[in-house]
Amino acid sequence: MMLKTLTTVLMVAAAGSLLNAQAADKPRTVWDGVYTDAQAARATATFSQSCSNCHTLSQDGGNRPLTGDAFWKGFTQKTVADLLTFVKTNMPNGVNAGSLPAPTYNDLVALILKSNGFPAGNTEVSPDSVAGVQIIPKEGPGELPANILVRVVGCLSKSGADWVLTSATPPERIERTGPGPSDATRPLGTRSMTLKFVLTRLDPFVGQRMSVSGMLIGAGGADGINVTTVARVAETCP
Repeated sequence: MMLKTLTTVLMVAAAGSLLNAQAADKPRTVWDGVYTDAQAARATATFSQSCSNCHTLSQDGGNRPLTGDAFWKGFTQKTVADLLTFVKTNMPNGVNAGSLPAPTYNDLVALILKSNGFPAGNTEVSPDSVAGVQIIPKEGPGELPANILVRVVGCLSKSGADWVLTSATPPERIERTGPGPSDATRPLGTRSMTLKFVLTRLDPFVGQRMSVSGMLIGAGGADGINVTTVARVAETCP
């Protein structure tokens, strides 16, 4: 009986350790509650005084909205730390950008998150607390919207008059064009991505691994990618 009890205890402990490990490996997202209601409330007056001339927390009106479609287009698959950097850099607009106290910017991000319908939690926004916190839809990352600058890696081929990347990776949102440091070795994907408006002569690179940067045409690049840069990252592919 004692052996049976000990075995049960060990199994329960092992299961708990596995669940804890899985939770630790799961990236945090905006749906995990990364600000507090009190913090968002503190920012209301500041936003009205310092930000509302250029931005709105509603999708209505002529000012640049920080919610809804505009928010998702600007920040989907980025992090809350990226959002905080944006707010620090651009608010208040003009020569006063970056002039507010650091805690005020933290509060403003909390207000933006609340205005987009993300749940509150028990921890306030700070540079450390939101590092790596992903901004993604509740159901998962999904596809990036059209007109987003991305990088895709795949095998170069030709289909009729079009250049195409086969075995392509999902589009990766980027801030600047050019190959990434792991493009030569990163696992490839299962997509095909049509390359549009290519100005580089690509015939010598057929069958080779290429890194392509450009703007998505259609959500997720459904209609291809408007190419900005193309670079060979490996002579063989995959």
